[in-house]
Amino acid sequence: MLMMSRRAGEKILIGDRIEIEIAHIGRSRVRVGIRAPRDLPVIARELMLVREENRAAAGAGPEVEGRMRPARPKNSTAISTTLADMVIGRQEAAPKN
Repeated sequence: MLMMSRRAGEKILIGDRIEIEIAHIGRSRVRVGIRAPRDLPVIARELMLVREENRAAAGAGPEVEGRMRPARPKNSTAISTTLADMVIGRQEAAPKN
């Protein structure tokens, strides 16, 4: 691993396609700007690990899928109607001036 000392505003070049700039140095954090081509994915390692864990959990098998509920109910119009009825009911129950 290459270790380099940089100050805020200084840049590091990786090849001729990637540029890393030290944007800000705080007490416990360093803000880094990365300029790279759009076809080159740039992602924090922690996010990559979470994504891999999620993919592994998603492939757990059909017994898990049977226990999962859909994100949206199949009949969303019934919910919209119920919410609309609740809002209308509250407006009618409010004291009239």
